[in-house]
Amino acid sequence: MADKAARPAAAHGGPASVPLTELPVRGRVDCTGFIESVTYQPANEQAHFSAIVVDRIAHRGDTGPLTRLRVIWLGRRKVPGIEPGTVLRLEGMVTPRDGMPTMFNPRYEILSRQEHQ
Repeated sequence: MADKAARPAAAHGGPASVPLTELPVRGRVDCTGFIESVTYQPANEQAHFSAIVVDRIAHRGDTGPLTRLRVIWLGRRKVPGIEPGTVLRLEGMVTPRDGMPTMFNPRYEILSRQEHQ
C-alpha cells in the first residue's frame, strides 16, 4: 500500500478509480477487485459482514503478492451477491485497521460473478 494522497475526483464528481496496488493510506477511492473470501459473524456477536478483496485471482504457480482490501458492512449479516469470485467496483473511504486497508459500508456494484459448475 503506497503512502499517497487520494487521487483527484473523476469528471462525474466521484473519486478517480485507482488500482488496489495504489490505494492511499487514507482517503476516498473508487477501485475494482475480486472477492477472495467472506466472513460471517455468529448470531451472538455484533452484526457485520466482511469480505477480503484482492487485485487478482491467484492461480496455481502464481507467486506474486496479492494486494488486499478488507471491506466491512456494519449492521448486516450478509450482503446479497457478495461471495468469493465476484468482481466488484467499490467506492468509499479507505482507512488502515489492524494493518490492512479497510473500507466501511462502501457503495458497490457487482461487475461479474464466477459461474459455479
